Amino acid sequence: MELSVIFAFWCVSILFVLTPGADWAYAILAGIKGQFVFTAVGGLVIGHLIAILCVAAGVGVLVQHYPILLTVMTILGACYLLWMGINLFLRPATISNETDVMQSVDSARSWLIKGVGISGLNPKVLLLFFALLPSFIHPDMTFSPTTQIILLGMIHLLSCAVVYVLVGIAAKKLLATRPSAVKVVSRISATLMMGIGFILLIGQM
Repeated sequence: MELSVIFAFWCVSILFVLTPGADWAYAILAGIKGQFVFTAVGGLVIGHLIAILCVAAGVGVLVQHYPILLTVMTILGACYLLWMGINLFLRPATISNETDVMQSVDSARSWLIKGVGISGLNPKVLLLFFALLPSFIHPDMTFSPTTQIILLGMIHLLSCAVVYVLVGIAAKKLLATRPSAVKVVSRISATLMMGIGFILLIGQM
């Protein structure tokens, strides 16, 4: 692929990644918990990967022909964000020093699964991969369209992993010794999730 195409896509991709949203809120919450940063970010990245593979498999073309599918996925994503936000607002995160191994394993699994759900149903991710990514694909290139999608997708995944890990670690460093600040940040993150969900639902009406 031409470097100009790769760089152009990366510029669009990194703008999406650097824009605070549901993924950022989730990474911050993982940072508050401390030991779940990499697990949570792993879930977010897997969710992005699933979206990439769906586009590579041809779902992106299907969505272009049937826009209602993107609308349905956007509504599902908005409802999921609302559910996560309401639960977090009612039960804000707290600093935990749990040592039980099984509880840590179960919690890590939960953070991974929720991360997949948040990014996999994140309308911002759906917009990037289903609406914008296909415009960077050129059928007449040496690489097949599927290969081009996967290559560009891997560039996006790398950016996601680096940025979200840094966000989580920064939250851990800044909030680890501030229990009151943790609740405030948790509720701010919850409000952000709910706000994004409401805006997305209103946008579909």
